[in-house]
Amino acid sequence: MQRRNFIKLVGGTTAGLALTSCATRQTLPVKDPLSEWRAGAEQWIPSTCLQCPGGCGIQARIVDGNVIKLEGNPLHPINNGRLCQVGQAGLQVLYHPDRLRGPMIQTGKKGSGQWQRLSWTEAIKTVGGRLREMRSRNASHSMMLWDGYGSGLMSALFQRFAEVYGSPNYCSYASGDGMAPAYYAEQGLANPVGYDLENANYILSFGCDLLGQWRSPVWAQRVYGYLRQERPGPKAKLVQVEPRLSLTASRADEWIPVHPGAQGALALAIAYVLIREDLYAADYVSQHTFGFDDWTDAAGRRHMGFKSLILKEYRPDDVAGITGVPVDTIIRIAKEFAQHRPALAIGGPGATMFSNGTYTAMAIHALNALVGGIGAPGGYFSQREFPFKPFSPANRDAIAQKGCSMPRLGDDESHPLISQGRPDLSEALLTETPYPAEVLFLYYANPLFSTLQPEKLTKAFEKIPLVVSFSPFMDESAQHADIILPDHTYLERWQDVPAAPTSGAIVLGMAQPVIKPLYDTLHTGDALMLIGREIGGSVKEAFPWQDFKSLLVESVQGVFEAKRGSVFTESFEAENVRQLAKRGWWIPTHSSFDDFWNDLLKKGGWWEPQDSFDEWGKTFQTPSGKFEFYSQLLAAKLAGLTPTVGAGAPGRRIDAMKPLPAEMGGGADSDKMVLPHYEAPKSSVAKDGSTFYLNVFRPEVLVGGGAAIPPWLQEIIGPHVFMKWDSWVEINPATAQKLEINDGDWIWVESSKGRFRVRAKPYPGTMPNVINVPYGLGHTMPGEWANQRGVNPLLIMEGKSDPISGMAAPGLTPVRIYKA
Repeated sequence: MQRRNFIKLVGGTTAGLALTSCATRQTLPVKDPLSEWRAGAEQWIPSTCLQCPGGCGIQARIVDGNVIKLEGNPLHPINNGRLCQVGQAGLQVLYHPDRLRGPMIQTGKKGSGQWQRLSWTEAIKTVGGRLREMRSRNASHSMMLWDGYGSGLMSALFQRFAEVYGSPNYCSYASGDGMAPAYYAEQGLANPVGYDLENANYILSFGCDLLGQWRSPVWAQRVYGYLRQERPGPKAKLVQVEPRLSLTASRADEWIPVHPGAQGALALAIAYVLIREDLYAADYVSQHTFGFDDWTDAAGRRHMGFKSLILKEYRPDDVAGITGVPVDTIIRIAKEFAQHRPALAIGGPGATMFSNGTYTAMAIHALNALVGGIGAPGGYFSQREFPFKPFSPANRDAIAQKGCSMPRLGDDESHPLISQGRPDLSEALLTETPYPAEVLFLYYANPLFSTLQPEKLTKAFEKIPLVVSFSPFMDESAQHADIILPDHTYLERWQDVPAAPTSGAIVLGMAQPVIKPLYDTLHTGDALMLIGREIGGSVKEAFPWQDFKSLLVESVQGVFEAKRGSVFTESFEAENVRQLAKRGWWIPTHSSFDDFWNDLLKKGGWWEPQDSFDEWGKTFQTPSGKFEFYSQLLAAKLAGLTPTVGAGAPGRRIDAMKPLPAEMGGGADSDKMVLPHYEAPKSSVAKDGSTFYLNVFRPEVLVGGGAAIPPWLQEIIGPHVFMKWDSWVEINPATAQKLEINDGDWIWVESSKGRFRVRAKPYPGTMPNVINVPYGLGHTMPGEWANQRGVNPLLIMEGKSDPISGMAAPGLTPVRIYKA
């Protein structure tokens, strides 16, 4: 086309548009539109995203004091300048019209919505006065802190508050991948481990949505690209094992559909092939594991080892019927896993949210020991802790000592590996066992939305005299609070952001205010310190800092004094730091702490590369000092003993074990109870196709607890089934055809606990006996966009739990589906 004709075409098109109704909606005045624009003062301020646990570095573009854009920080080793759609939506969190403007007290009954504004002075005096009165009558143990963040200095601050006030009831409910019981039972580790995905040749993922909902989606996607295109040599293979075709499964080399709750059996059948055909790392197993072969304890009792159990019970021919995975596939995957080392087996909630979750996690993790992948490049490793300057010792007075010695609310000794998150808390609060709770603090926790059977917890809230929420939004739990002390959003506050363990480097992001607080909100750390001062005495003395920023600066001095790692830097300099660390060298780059702090804020954080993998004293904190197929820690717990993580020199065994109780497998099968094995999960799904497993998944954009709030994310919830602003149910197309259910039909999903109405979406990535429903919608909080959008599937799920860890196990709730 000639230039003259092109100009005529464009001109004609423009004239045509001017004649349409669109021309009447002008966004700028017609005359001299550019004269209204002026150059503003612009700057970029680095900070850290807190929209999900990933901890990506961000840069905020500020124009005339307003945040107008968020981008990734190119110096941050987690995201290297990338930023996902959830991070981009942080602007809509900051400027959301439903943000709480200041502290409030509920004048009616809980949930009535009758609120009255308070000054911060009134709010702090009210909360602090109540806590001071409780201490005066030795009732400090009746306070509970519910921490939904679960890491960093804020969690340490809440724990310190509980300690000096005198309460044993600090509860951390940070989300995890469901593998924590295995890390403890088999390695003795209380903290999450790291993954060297960059050097792995084969990644076998059991229900772990690496690219969508894992620890750091942006990092995982970046590593995925590196393994596919950038890494020299052979490309890594990714195999996804789960009932639903997730984002990760759709990008994997192979998706292996498996019956829900049967992933552990599949892992054990793979172990059978490795052992039977001598494909496992024999030298590694011999030197660095315990309980692989049969063994005799100090009392002369003979114990079954992992090898004997596997060869006896987990032939692929038998497991194929349990899992729905063909025998040939099991054998092929096992051989590939062994022959393409370094290889990694990773577990996630899609495999562990069942009543057999602990043993499934142990079975998955055992595969890593069989191929020598723990404490080695391309495998798993224990990760160093951040070298923060520790808090000064707290002075606990007599009241605090007595209160902390009381039993915890919700403790259940029937769960041997119970953690700080207590599964039976709803029942304990409702029945006031072993005593009533008088005060409950909620920090980034919305249990009335996120727990099973929330109606029970709602009734429990009504019995607690004072519920305090620090939420910046009116979520379901804040609605049933008595007082709300709203926090700043993450773009308005100081916070340390330890990145979730990923590639071996420990990464400390710094969140700093990129804008002054828009409303009368207050940093929760500052509010907690003010409450402590209002209480007085030793509680007041435990918080000598002026504010949270002062605490942060003091703690970071430990990072500077540790003489390790580096402030974020360019990629070529980062590689130099990594190489120096491997040789045990460190070169100082800052002459004073002030220089270090200013550079830290300018660059966005600090990091330290993994300098060694084979630190066996750190990797294995078990009684034997090795990876334990036969978990002596679990055996001691089941027998009523109280082992300490990391206690004992390498080579020491717990030989003085009592026989296990009969209800925990005592007798001939006692050894099996502490070995990775498969137990059929509890379920009543019919085999005639009349009922289905309800599988709940998180859409990629609903990774954070408040992700339903930004409208941008509501627009892109389910692009694979063309859904937005609402929930849906995924059904296998053949199943839908059999039931005469068409795309978009309204159907009922019904369990023994209730039912909800939702649109049907036939989806090929669904197994015939399973239906999939997204989690994260269905809020009942007042709001502009999240209220009454979709359904919350947890409302109809059964309240089962894992008997070992106590964690919720809703994964096999049977449901019926029928047209509405």
